[in-house]
Amino acid sequence: MEIGAYSFGDTQRHEDGSLRSTHEAVRNLHEAIVHADEVGLDYFGVGEHHTTTMPASSPGATIAAAAAATKQIILGSAASIISTDDPVRVYQQFATADAISGGGRIEITAGRGSSVETFPLFGYDLGDHDELYANKLNLLMTISESDSEEVTWSGSRRPDIPNLAVVPRPVQGRMPIWLATGGNAGSSARAGQLGLPVSYGIIGGAPHRFAPLAELYRETAKRAGHPEENIKVSVAAMGLIAPTKEEALERFYPGWYNLNVEMGRLRGWPEPDPNAYYAQANAPGAYYIGDPDEVAERIVHLHGHMGHMRHFLQMDIGGLPQDHLLESITLLATEVKPRVERLLAKK
Repeated sequence: MEIGAYSFGDTQRHEDGSLRSTHEAVRNLHEAIVHADEVGLDYFGVGEHHTTTMPASSPGATIAAAAAATKQIILGSAASIISTDDPVRVYQQFATADAISGGGRIEITAGRGSSVETFPLFGYDLGDHDELYANKLNLLMTISESDSEEVTWSGSRRPDIPNLAVVPRPVQGRMPIWLATGGNAGSSARAGQLGLPVSYGIIGGAPHRFAPLAELYRETAKRAGHPEENIKVSVAAMGLIAPTKEEALERFYPGWYNLNVEMGRLRGWPEPDPNAYYAQANAPGAYYIGDPDEVAERIVHLHGHMGHMRHFLQMDIGGLPQDHLLESITLLATEVKPRVERLLAKK
């Protein structure tokens, strides 16, 4: 199983609680990706958000920079909000990163719209999110599946492309495209019908409740006749690893609280409840917070339900100190990953 991390960028805070600069957050994210490569993590995803506390607004640019500074780690978006972006530009940015990386390490994960701030920012109606997503995902796949640099496409949400070049092309001809979902059954079925790998973002509840969705995805893909090697499941979740469970809980809580206060302001979430935090931070909750043994055991437990091939964690939220993030990445790569491999081998 591949083990990794993802981030939307995380703006840290001064001692008085005020936010530091967003450009510092971007530099910290780059440092974290390079560190993840050095310690042996398999994957790092950069998600798209457009807020002062989560300023990773350009995954393609971030990943291109990381591609030049890393050697072996797989880099992808987690996710690109394809509904409000231009699929041609998204593909070109990631194909450029692929060329910089030497080829074979870059992926695109297409999201429908968890970062709802993109809709007013780029002049779209949130009510059109599904039509926008379906139309633009079709264009992204058309570009990806083209056997030449010239692409022809027509749709309802973007001007047609009449046999025009979309360059550069990936080094190995094709670039993996994943479909991201937060647990929508229709999205699971769509991924299966299209034969795309699916990435489940699990941010609450019991993760094993996603198992029926993964089964729906696999059954739909099978009925559509897609080859088994193309049918892959990954899981994105929140978490933090520290030498002890107590340290991990203590380190993650302030950021969790800050994030939930912000989301409450933006999206009407209720006041953060510490009891909810501790419920999610212990099995069978959705937060993978703990020492290496506990986190590894919980990943393997979920694998028994989901059969996923990649598990990756968002660790930097709400102003997490950079040294805690880097230590967690180190422990994830050097302690959690080998434990997961040993536990899976026993099965």
